[in-house]
Amino acid sequence: MEGVTIVSHPLVQHKLTLLREKEASTKLFRELLKEIGMLLCYEVTHDLPTGDVEIETPLSPMKSPQLAGKKLVFAPVLRAGMTFAEGMLDLVPSARVAHIGLYREPETFVAVEYYFKAPNDLHERHVIVVSPVLATANTTVAAVDRLKEQGATDIRLVCLVAAPEGVERMRGIHPDVPIWLAAIDEGLDENGFILPGLGDAGDRAYGTK
Repeated sequence: MEGVTIVSHPLVQHKLTLLREKEASTKLFRELLKEIGMLLCYEVTHDLPTGDVEIETPLSPMKSPQLAGKKLVFAPVLRAGMTFAEGMLDLVPSARVAHIGLYREPETFVAVEYYFKAPNDLHERHVIVVSPVLATANTTVAAVDRLKEQGATDIRLVCLVAAPEGVERMRGIHPDVPIWLAAIDEGLDENGFILPGLGDAGDRAYGTK
């Protein structure tokens, strides 16, 4: 599908398999989520602009490329998005962070916002929305809606696992937001969870039910 990149790198796929395992401990789940976040960050930032700067090595002066312009903003969708974003912050520690608190109402699947805090210059920055799953896409659509309301114009989305329904809905409502994924699964069950999926990422990351 146009605007959708499936990251098939062997390390990503291997770690995703370990993450899906129902017997994976809370500790292991968080570690894997963070590690895959770092690997996917490498993919989603492949075309960031750079500019040459003057530096001096131990042997001689030289010009060398460095990221140009305003710093990145990672926008994790709480809760599990935070652990996912930690790996990205390890890779780009100077990035800003926008926190988007959303939960999916269990009966209607409607996204309900309970917290939002972002840098005030989103219009000048590359914003990467971070969400482990893209199921119905209700919360992700709401997150992007909110970021656009605050002025963001350059938005990308990174997820681990998606349902075809979620990808289609996201692309239909926000076709200007490219998506990076580790996998697109079979579909949704009657409760709006991805099959085979990986379960509730927030519960698995933090040991809650």
